[in-house]
Amino acid sequence: MNFAMEEHEDNNGGDISQKAKKHEGKHDKPKPWDDDPNIDRWTIETFDPSWNESGMLELSSFSTLFPQYRERYLQEVWPTVKSALKEFGVSCELNLVEGSMTVSTTRKTRDPYIIIKARELIRLLSRSVPVHQAIKVLDDEVQCDIIKIGNLVRSKGNTVAAMGSFKGLKQVRRIVEDCILNKMHPVYHIKVLMMKKELEKDPALANENWDRFLPKFKKKNVQQKKLQTKDKKPYTPFPPPQQPSKIDEQLESGEFFMSQKKKSAKTWQEKQEKQTQKTAENKRKREAAFIPPQEPRKQDTKSEDGDKDVAAMAMSLKKKAKEFGKQKLGENVNAEVYIATAGEPSKKKSKRRET
Repeated sequence: MNFAMEEHEDNNGGDISQKAKKHEGKHDKPKPWDDDPNIDRWTIETFDPSWNESGMLELSSFSTLFPQYRERYLQEVWPTVKSALKEFGVSCELNLVEGSMTVSTTRKTRDPYIIIKARELIRLLSRSVPVHQAIKVLDDEVQCDIIKIGNLVRSKGNTVAAMGSFKGLKQVRRIVEDCILNKMHPVYHIKVLMMKKELEKDPALANENWDRFLPKFKKKNVQQKKLQTKDKKPYTPFPPPQQPSKIDEQLESGEFFMSQKKKSAKTWQEKQEKQTQKTAENKRKREAAFIPPQEPRKQDTKSEDGDKDVAAMAMSLKKKAKEFGKQKLGENVNAEVYIATAGEPSKKKSKRRET
C-alpha cells in the first residue's frame, strides 16, 4: 500500500514526517444528488440488440444454492423462469440432487449485462421471493440489493432482499441498518420519505433545501430492566467437602450393624409415628371447622344507666351529709329522720300557745 508523506521544517530546523490519515468509508457519505429530484446519476439507457449483433465471445454462468423447503415451489415455477430467461437468450438449469440453480449465456445472448440480472433472479428465488416479483429484476429500471445483517442481529437472520431503483435501494439499506442498529425506527424514515414525495410535487421548492421542512427525531434512552446477577462466591483452590453417603449415615447411627428384623421394626415404628402425627393434624383441621367464631360483644346500655344512677345517688348522699353536719351544729337532729324527710317539701306547723 502506498501512503502519502508530508515533510516540513519546524522552528528548530528539524524534519518531521507525518502519514496522512486514511479516511475510511469516505465513499459512503451522502451525495448531493441523493435528495435532489432533478439530478439522476443512475439513468440507464434501454439496451438495443443492434449494439451487439455478433453476440458473446465466451460463455458465462453463475450458480446458487437454495434451501430444501424451496424445492417443491421451484419445481412448480421453473417453466415460468425458463420462458422469461429464454427471451434474453439465457439458459437455466435446476439441479435437485445438488440443490442448486444455474444460469448461463448462449450464442443468442446479446446483452452482456443480462447474465448479472439472471444471477440476481436466482438469488431472489432462493430467498423466498415470489417468482412474479423476482422476474421484474430482468428489467433495466429495476435493481436488486441483498443486505447482510447476520453480524448485526443476535437472532437467526442473515440477509434482507430489496428490489427497486438505485436511489430507492440506498434508502432501503439505510432504513434497514438504522432499524437493526436501533438508531431510528422505520416509521420515522417512512414519514420523511412521504414528506419528500409531497415536496417533489411543488416546482417552487425544486431548487431549495428541504431540511427546514423535514422533522428531526431525537433518540430517547429507554430504561431497561437490570439483569439480576448472582453474587459470585470467593474462589478457593480446594474442592468442597464431600457429603456423607447413605452408608456413612447408617454407620454413624449404628443402623448398619442391625439385623434385618430390627431394621424393619425401626422402619415400621418411624412409619407409625409419621402416621400418628398426620392423623392428629387431620383431626385438628376437621375440628377447627366446628369451632364457632368469636362474636363481637355488644355494649350493655342498661349497665351504663345503672352506673350513672349509682353515681348520682352517691353525690346526693354526700351533699345531704354536708348539710346535716352544718345543721347539727345548731340543733340536735336525728340523722335517719333527716335523710328520709329530705326529699319531702317542708311543712310549716302553726304552734298554738296554750294559755
